[in-house]
Amino acid sequence: MTTPTPTPTPSARDLAVAAPANRANAPFEGPQVQDRRSGGRGGALAGKALLRVGPVAVPFRWRAVVVAVVLLVLLLAAVVVSLSLGTPYVAPVDVLRSLSGAGTPYDLVVRDLRLPRAVLAALAGAAFGVAGTLIQSVARNPLASPDVIGVTQGAGLAATIALTSGAAAVLVAPAALLGGLAAAVLVFALGARHGLAAQRFVLAGVAVAFAFRALIEVVMLTADPIDGLRAQLWLIGTLAGKGWTEAAWIAGTLAVLLPVLLWAGWALRGSALDDDTARGIGLRPVARRIGLAGTGVLAAAAVTAQVGAVDFVALVAPQVARRLVRAERPPMLCAALLGALLLVLADLAGRRLFAPTQLPAGVLTAAIGGPYLIFVLLRTRGRRS
Repeated sequence: MTTPTPTPTPSARDLAVAAPANRANAPFEGPQVQDRRSGGRGGALAGKALLRVGPVAVPFRWRAVVVAVVLLVLLLAAVVVSLSLGTPYVAPVDVLRSLSGAGTPYDLVVRDLRLPRAVLAALAGAAFGVAGTLIQSVARNPLASPDVIGVTQGAGLAATIALTSGAAAVLVAPAALLGGLAAAVLVFALGARHGLAAQRFVLAGVAVAFAFRALIEVVMLTADPIDGLRAQLWLIGTLAGKGWTEAAWIAGTLAVLLPVLLWAGWALRGSALDDDTARGIGLRPVARRIGLAGTGVLAAAAVTAQVGAVDFVALVAPQVARRLVRAERPPMLCAALLGALLLVLADLAGRRLFAPTQLPAGVLTAAIGGPYLIFVLLRTRGRRS
C-alpha cells in the first residue's frame, strides 16, 4: 500500500517571490487605484494610493493630485486674464473665442501680441519650478536655488559681457547658457571633491555667486552707458519684446529633458536617505545627486538664457508647493505649475500696475521673494529656539 506524499506548505518567502510573477502573468485588468488612506493630519487627502496598470504600480498622494488640479485651473485662469487685460481690453469670452479659432476682431491682439508672452511666462516659470525642486532636493536646503548657487550669476556675467562688447543680439542667449553651465561646472568642482555633500555644495555655490556678481559690477562700470542699461535690464529679467522664439527654445529644452525628468521624479524618492542607507538598498547616492543637480542646472541655465535673470521663482515655488501638499520633499509637478502661475501673474502685474509704464517681471518676483526669505529665516530661527 502506497503512502501518499504530503504536499509541502509554501513558505512566506516563496509566496513573496511568486507574487510578482503571478501578477505579471495575470490578464490585463486596466488601471486600478489601490487606496491606502490614513487618518490624522490632513484627513483622507493626506493618505497615499497606488495607481496599478498591470504589473506596474505608481504611488501618488491624493492631496498632491487635488493641489495640482487646482493650480492648473488657476494657471489657465491667469493666462486668460493676462490675454484679456491691456489696451484694448478684450472680454474673457472673446479671448476664448479667439483661442478656439472662431474668429474675432481681437485675433491679432490676443493670438499674435499677448499669447506668445503668456505662454513664454508659463513655460519659463515651470522650468524654474522644476530646477528649484531638483536643486533644493539635492542640497536639502529650502534656500538653495539657481540664483543662490551661482548659475544665474554665471549666465548674467556671460550675457553682460556679450551685451557690452558689441556682440550680435543672437549671441546673447547662447553666451548666457554657456555662462550658466560654466558656473555650474565650477560649483560641482568645488563642492564634489569628496562626494557631493549638501552643505559643501551650497557653500560652493554661494561663493561662486558672489564672485560672479562682483565681476558683473566690474564689467558694468567699464561699459558704455547705453550698453550698460541693456545689460541691466537683462539682469533684472523681463519678458518684454519676447515671444514664440524664446518659448520654443524653452519648450524644446523641457522636451529633451523629459525622459531625465521622469527618472528624476523616481530618483527624488531616495534623496532624503543618508548615504549609508542608500548604499545599503543598492542606490548610488553621489551619482544620483550629481544627475539630479545637473538636470536642474541645465533647465535653469536654458530658461535664464531666454528670459534673463528672473530671481526667486525657483526659490519660492518648490517650498510653497511642498507646504500645500504637506510632503517631506518638494513635489515636482506642483512646483512646476506654481512656478508657471507665479511668473504669469508677475508679468501681468508688471504690465498693468503702473500702465503705461511696464515693470520687468524680475522686479515683481523679487518683491515676492524678499518677504519669503524673511519668513523662512524667522521660521527656521523659531524651530531652533
